[in-house]
Amino acid sequence: MDAHQKTLRALATLAIALLCSAALVGRDGSAFVGRGDPQPRRNSPTRIVSVVPAVTEMLFAMNAGPQVVGVGSYDHFPAEADRLPKVGALLDPDFEKILSLKPDLVIVYGTQTDFIARLQRASIPIFNYEHAGLPDITMTIRRLGERVGHAADANVLASGIEHDLDAVRARVAGLPAVKTLLVFGREPGSLRGIYASGGLGFLHDLLMVAGGVDAFNDIKRQSVVISSEQILARGPDAIVELYGNDTTDAQLTTERDVWRQLAAVPAVRNHRIFLLRGDFLTVPGPRIAQVARLLADSLHPLSHRSIGPMR
Repeated sequence: MDAHQKTLRALATLAIALLCSAALVGRDGSAFVGRGDPQPRRNSPTRIVSVVPAVTEMLFAMNAGPQVVGVGSYDHFPAEADRLPKVGALLDPDFEKILSLKPDLVIVYGTQTDFIARLQRASIPIFNYEHAGLPDITMTIRRLGERVGHAADANVLASGIEHDLDAVRARVAGLPAVKTLLVFGREPGSLRGIYASGGLGFLHDLLMVAGGVDAFNDIKRQSVVISSEQILARGPDAIVELYGNDTTDAQLTTERDVWRQLAAVPAVRNHRIFLLRGDFLTVPGPRIAQVARLLADSLHPLSHRSIGPMR
């Protein structure tokens, strides 16, 4: 499996999760600087396993990283998490390996009903995670902080994210909203199997924060599978695609050229096709404000309003 196929597999996993549930960060991981007291509250879990990348990032961002003993297959950030034992993911959690880590809390997707039932039969406490819209992310951070003994850290983290999102909103306030097709997966080199944002969910909400209007806003789902004919009918003024870190510059060039097949679409005709690269772009976790800023920079590049540094 080459790097591009791995990226598409990860994006397909995101699409399944979405359908079932409802400026870049510094290279030194500066978005995850410790806040407050690193010691958890007494009686908090000390051996946490998380198979949810977004929640894994939340745990490390609120100083609960030392309590994490195992993570999912797609959990690569921060670097400390990537070095921990891998225990499967949404579709393939390794129950026996999880048991071997002797967890006192397991983070699960709300849709993993069979897995949850097995954990409950083994009397292992769970934190049931389901996301929908943008407000759910900071709500989850605060709820998770309470559960793992880092309520103060979690509140600081969540408040900082909300502040940064408000800064992006302020930057684009009063500017014309851009009708945008937001794509997070498709077959390489073609316009088949296109997964796009619909009128619900955190990607849709981030697009709104950044001064966009979702081209498929009327379809009230977090993920929609669309055809090139539908794109022609909708006529978006901008197309934004999200790719992982392992996508090469050559691959991005090739994928951008694929859109020339739809020369009648305003976004293609006016060269407003933006291919953004970063594994965090589709993770509903602590780095969502950076995603909003990148979207705003793409859709409104001539705006000179300063957002200021991200936390």
